[in-house]
Amino acid sequence: MDIHARIHVSGYRGLVGSAIVRRLRAEGADHLLLRTHQELDLTDQLQVEQFFADEKPEYVFMAAAKVGGIHANRTFPAEFIRDNLAIQTHVIHSAWKHGVRKLLFLGSSCIYPRDCPQPIKEEYLLTGPLEPTNEPYAIAKIAGLEMCQAYRRQYGFDAIVGMPTNLYGPGDNFHPENSHVVPALIRRIHEAKISGATEVAIWGSGKPLRELMYSDDLADAALTLMREYSDLAPINIGSGMETSILDLAHEIAQVVGFAGQLTFDTSKPDGTPRKYLDSQRLHSLGYRAQTNLRDGLMQTYRQWLESDTTASAGSTHSQ
Repeated sequence: MDIHARIHVSGYRGLVGSAIVRRLRAEGADHLLLRTHQELDLTDQLQVEQFFADEKPEYVFMAAAKVGGIHANRTFPAEFIRDNLAIQTHVIHSAWKHGVRKLLFLGSSCIYPRDCPQPIKEEYLLTGPLEPTNEPYAIAKIAGLEMCQAYRRQYGFDAIVGMPTNLYGPGDNFHPENSHVVPALIRRIHEAKISGATEVAIWGSGKPLRELMYSDDLADAALTLMREYSDLAPINIGSGMETSILDLAHEIAQVVGFAGQLTFDTSKPDGTPRKYLDSQRLHSLGYRAQTNLRDGLMQTYRQWLESDTTASAGSTHSQ
């Protein structure tokens, strides 16, 4: 990939997109094509077509998607399948049509069957039922993967697919109901600390295991794939660092400085029992994640306090 080429990062203000932009700029990228949702609605086919016709990007990092945790997926299943199908269909087709040299589509580890053997290899895709709590989102992402493969087979379009593990980091969504597990726990435990609460109730049993990856490590992996990978087969993007929800909650409590009790509400769903990716293909390209969980959580918490005035009021973060 030519770092000085015309590079489009969709969803550049989100968790993944902002990390990719930081990495590209650090490498010297000087022709980034970035648009806010207000400037370019990726669910609108005409707007996407006009953007690609006018700007002629050479490389595309497809980081835009409607994402959320278990609650959001259960509450808004129609939006999760509709918006994601629209976004990826419009971007992939317009990228091919207007001569993009290479496109990286980011899928998700949730597209694998719920009860996959561990660690999860790329060939396990479509070998069993999906996790019911996020099935519409997973089906949309599987469709995006299949579309990239179809355009490669039929048109020779250099579209590659990376499947990241669970991500967190600066720029994450800290919505009290619709966020993923790391920002949801950070917010809930932080608010308990500020309010003087002595207890925090957490969804589920705490037993599920999650492989977590810091967003800047994902950005490094994305650039590695753009430079080193060109294949029909999707490729896993994992950190190799796994923790239980129980241990994660206690780690966050230490970062936040909350000294109260953590309890677990087993009437709430756990989600997938375990998702641990086999990332040997990625490792063969020379990539390894660098950020340990404690450092990543501290950076994430610090950035949220700095960017959210309601969160930072009267608060200090733990060192």
